[in-house]
Amino acid sequence: MATKTRSDMRVVRHERLRKKITGTAERPRLAVFKSTKHISCQIIDDVSGHTLAAASSQEKGLAATDNADGAKKVGQAIGERAKALGLKSVVFDRGGFRYHGVVASLADAAREAGLEF
Repeated sequence: MATKTRSDMRVVRHERLRKKITGTAERPRLAVFKSTKHISCQIIDDVSGHTLAAASSQEKGLAATDNADGAKKVGQAIGERAKALGLKSVVFDRGGFRYHGVVASLADAAREAGLEF
């Protein structure tokens, strides 16, 4: 059996999570992805297969020098965009990453912006 890398194991954890988590039109999924430099998130309706809103630290105005600060800006932006669409409640999908550090910062900022999960 071939050795699995860290990213392979993250995908395995994410697939295991996705068996239990699905986004609907009433309560879409807030999916998070982080790389070594950036963090991004999407609000997804899995029933129709559409992305309703997205935010990324690569966008102009959301870039930051600090990873945690950038995650807070992205979380705030996704919360405001969700509110503009009339969404109040989402299901949080951490994407196989630990709920720690920048992922937790993004989640806390989205909650402060008005999202419930």
